[in-house]
Amino acid sequence: MNARGQIGWDGAVNAWLVAGSVYRMGRREWLTEAGWKEAYSDGIRTIIDLRNPGERQRRPTDPDVGEALAAFDVVLAPTEDPENPEFKALCDPYLNDPAHYPANARLFPDRLAAVFKAVAAAPGGVVIHCSAGRDRSGMIAAMLQDLAGASDSEIVASYQAAMRSINERHRTMWPPHPHERYLDEETLSPLLETRGARVLDFVRQLRTREFLLRNGVTEPELEAVLAALDARVAL
Repeated sequence: MNARGQIGWDGAVNAWLVAGSVYRMGRREWLTEAGWKEAYSDGIRTIIDLRNPGERQRRPTDPDVGEALAAFDVVLAPTEDPENPEFKALCDPYLNDPAHYPANARLFPDRLAAVFKAVAAAPGGVVIHCSAGRDRSGMIAAMLQDLAGASDSEIVASYQAAMRSINERHRTMWPPHPHERYLDEETLSPLLETRGARVLDFVRQLRTREFLLRNGVTEPELEAVLAALDARVAL
């Protein structure tokens, strides 16, 4: 792990330490067998997959990892119903802008709560992932940071780092992404500013602790999540 919190598990894309023993990244199928062994050595025991069922599939370019995943608990916890008419109208073809995080939280509060319940129940370290490692995992990461007491600048910087990282991936991705392309700095920079500000607005207005308690997460579960996040003190 480098000083900025980016994680170097072999094959991992857009992988970052959120806090303590909680990590985030892009699709898990990018990791190699060696990468999963490195994740295990770093204490990861649970993988929380935020993707919808249709996204959970291997691609021809994905590495063969043998039985490496057998060492982990995989929890399927989608953050949305992509067929919900209101959500579909806002997020076509998918959630790719923090401007729509508030709608996600309003429409699917139980699904967001389920992710935190999974973190609370996890033995050992947790890695949370979506597809790109930017928006669904970015939404959850911002909520985790809010719980952990992160500063405004830390929350914004984390989203922007993930946005930059997946943009760099698009520079060399083959086959190309069906909807996104690499953006040069002149194009990317204003988007970083706008979307970073939107992430912060979302999470500060949500008030994560109160939101989770209203939607079925218990006080003991919140304490378990906070314990996982606070583990960074011992690092």
